[in-house]
Amino acid sequence: MKDRKEEIIAATLTLAAENGLGTVSMQQIAERVGITKASLYNHFSSRDEIVSAMYERLRQASRDQAQTEKTDYDMLTEDRSLKDVLTEAVGSYIRMVSDPHMNLFYRLIMSERSISREAAEIMVRETKTMINATKALFYALQVKGIADFGSVDPAAFSFAMAVHAIIEYRFDLQQAGLKAAEDMMRDYIEEFSRLYGITKGDKANEK
Repeated sequence: MKDRKEEIIAATLTLAAENGLGTVSMQQIAERVGITKASLYNHFSSRDEIVSAMYERLRQASRDQAQTEKTDYDMLTEDRSLKDVLTEAVGSYIRMVSDPHMNLFYRLIMSERSISREAAEIMVRETKTMINATKALFYALQVKGIADFGSVDPAAFSFAMAVHAIIEYRFDLQQAGLKAAEDMMRDYIEEFSRLYGITKGDKANEK
């Protein structure tokens, strides 16, 4: 038998896609699943809890599909340029958030974050997760002499926020039925790598 919590999460996502997250009530969710409202409360104490669980489940599923459960920073940075490492890292993240269900969820959250506290909290959580992952990667790149960021934390923050903004812009273009800016991310990574990357020649000169 299908897990009841999974059914509830799936029903909530479907209802949100149909009518907007802000309009979805516990009663509507219970009716869509085919259980009583009282039974629904046995699984989740509030709609906010369902939305939070939805985010965690979808993110985990997308991460598993993209095989980015745990990044091996030593392997990722072994004998590679800054551009190669950043291209692979950003590509993995884009594949994760481009999963159809995750993509739909992000669209809903982004459309309602200005009026919904739980939507805003999820976006803050996702942004913080991305920033922290970028910091961990940048420290590894600095230690291995692949990049010289000067101050790692501000560099990681600016890179993560820029990538986040480009992804959102591409989502907006898709939603508007316009051509996606395919070269924007590539060009940004190339310029960022030009500014902060250390070449083999640079390393030789340091010695």
